[in-house]
Amino acid sequence: MKHEKNYHSITYMTSNGPIIIEGPLRSDQLQKYNFHEKLTAFRPAAKQFEAIISIADCPEGRIMVARTEEMIVGYVTYLYPDPLERWSEFNMKDLIVLGAIEIIPEYRGERVASNLLKVSMMDPFMENYIVISTEYYWHWDLEGTKLSIWNYRKIMEKMMAAGGLTPAPTDDPEIISHPANCLMARIGKNVPEASIDRFNQLRFLTRHNQRKMREGL
Repeated sequence: MKHEKNYHSITYMTSNGPIIIEGPLRSDQLQKYNFHEKLTAFRPAAKQFEAIISIADCPEGRIMVARTEEMIVGYVTYLYPDPLERWSEFNMKDLIVLGAIEIIPEYRGERVASNLLKVSMMDPFMENYIVISTEYYWHWDLEGTKLSIWNYRKIMEKMMAAGGLTPAPTDDPEIISHPANCLMARIGKNVPEASIDRFNQLRFLTRHNQRKMREGL
């Protein structure tokens, strides 16, 4: 599959001044910017910047950023599933994962996350993908936001809806281990039925494998 990446951007005013949402960016474009020291949700900021630069170099990798002039204050990543995850089981070329989304505290409540997702979906090539996001409550910043699990879940769902992702049932053991966890998914308009059927098998892979065992396959 040839992955096309078509650049889009918007600029709008926040209480902290104008902000630019843009992407997908290449690694050489990212390296022209600074990465905010508070973007530490997954690893130290410098290491996370290295990680998103490497994702940008992947054929399917997409990095969208929110920046003020030369400073990146938020980002979202898209890439193929980790080989150790169930979502890579069938090696689907048209399934990508919204791997991480992070905004520094000063810009929360300024629609940065939802706009990152909206601008992501401006690229018509996104209609060729099934985009998923696995949401686990233990990754949420409940302490920093002072929100309950369920209020955070409501905000997360609203944010994901801005990019067209909605909750999708699954029997994935980690997701069903807590009722607040969920799988979010967006199926592009150009995704073939065969891929949708394969994705439905992935969503219920435990059931699928158990049926195969019963049938001796």
